[in-house]
Amino acid sequence: MDTENPSATSSAPSRIRGKNHPEGHRPAGVTHDHVRHTENFTVIGNDLAQHPELSLLAIGLACYIQSVRPGTAVDIKTLAARFPEGPTRIAAALRELEAHGYLRPPASARPPAGS
Repeated sequence: MDTENPSATSSAPSRIRGKNHPEGHRPAGVTHDHVRHTENFTVIGNDLAQHPELSLLAIGLACYIQSVRPGTAVDIKTLAARFPEGPTRIAAALRELEAHGYLRPPASARPPAGS
């Protein structure tokens, strides 16, 4: 048994360095579980969930807004009553979402066409 088997392959690496796992990256703190929901869920695109320029508050607020039924109030006052962040931070997050094209102002607040 001291002869090396030339047809045996070497062990596969446990991860692909530099692609999904940066060099030297070690998992820290928590592990998340992916749970497949079969009812009462909202699909959120990775472009929103992982947007590099949006704050975590803006991403979370966008996810909440996408999860409520059409017609649900999503104005600053209503959102500030629902969440602990307060009207100033919520207004800033809504402006972020609008600036990146995830929200648009209501028709009543938009300038007239052609102006």
